[in-house]
Amino acid sequence: MAALRYAGLDDTDSEDELPPGWEQRTTKDGWVYYANHTEEKTQWEHPKTGKRKRIAGDLPYGWEQETDENGQVFFVDHINKRTTYLDPRLAFTVDDNPTKPTARQRYDGSTTAMEILQGRDFSGKVVVVTGANSGIGFETAKSFALHGAHVILACRNMTRANEAVSRILGEWHKAKVEAMTLDLAVLRSVQHFAQAFKAKNVSLHVLVCNAAVFALPWSLTKDGLETTFQVNHLGHFYLVQLLQDVLCRSAPARVVVVSSESHRFTDINDSSGKLDFSRLSPSKNDYWAMLAYNRSKLCNILFSNELHRRLSPRGVTSNAVHPGNVMYSSIHRSWWVYTLLFTLARPFTKSMVFAFGDAV
Repeated sequence: MAALRYAGLDDTDSEDELPPGWEQRTTKDGWVYYANHTEEKTQWEHPKTGKRKRIAGDLPYGWEQETDENGQVFFVDHINKRTTYLDPRLAFTVDDNPTKPTARQRYDGSTTAMEILQGRDFSGKVVVVTGANSGIGFETAKSFALHGAHVILACRNMTRANEAVSRILGEWHKAKVEAMTLDLAVLRSVQHFAQAFKAKNVSLHVLVCNAAVFALPWSLTKDGLETTFQVNHLGHFYLVQLLQDVLCRSAPARVVVVSSESHRFTDINDSSGKLDFSRLSPSKNDYWAMLAYNRSKLCNILFSNELHRRLSPRGVTSNAVHPGNVMYSSIHRSWWVYTLLFTLARPFTKSMVFAFGDAV
């Protein structure tokens, strides 16, 4: 209890007294968790009472919350000129023990990204999000950053990427967020990104493959492949292969592939049931933008499933997600007809914050 007395919080409640070797900590967003230094593990429930708790109220006057070089939250008392890792509000915690709902009840179409991550501390975690300067990618990056993760926005347009970084820092000036160049339409750019990331000598705990194009007119990339197929699928496939060793070293780690329900409305097999490679990167005469998008999303799912089968024994899981019917992104910007249709459908769809809630 010496730490409590140091922070000016004498503990008189014997029921809440922690067993030897345990320490009480708090996350950035006010949730209490418990560290067992003997077994080197953490948990949300009090080791004696089994209760979950959260902080009530703001920090006392003169106090400020900081984060050290290891991502650990600590508190500065500017009046008495001292620091402590113990939240001074721990004397005013409230129980949080609602009846445990089912997963379906907890997360639905109206759940926001911040609600999904509530009570989670991603300090010390490294997250890469492709296409993170807008839309679902931006909400994903922002939500992870505001919960303590070191987030890298992997984007083609660095001007827009840096603007997105500034927007996140505007919400929390201590967020660990940066932008790096990644153009999925150029495989050499994917290679350069992987090399630059590895040069940082950091872990990779979450890789979100989010970037995508939609309704593009037919075109070939510099690598000679149809653009929708390369950007939506092959570029991410190559990126994961290049970063696979980092993911495995960082285990437990996760790959999240943003796919779409539209994968159901196509196939990539010929009439005999064999894979038809010409459908993946079709010629101009065989190209239809919507079908190309659907096929790329089907490839996303097949890739994610196989990746999970191969890497899950090594501690790396992979999940493909459908973010819901989203009309607030800019993915439809390539053709005015789709922009009109998306605008008309907006009242019946969900916003970015709800879409990411489904994706996590």
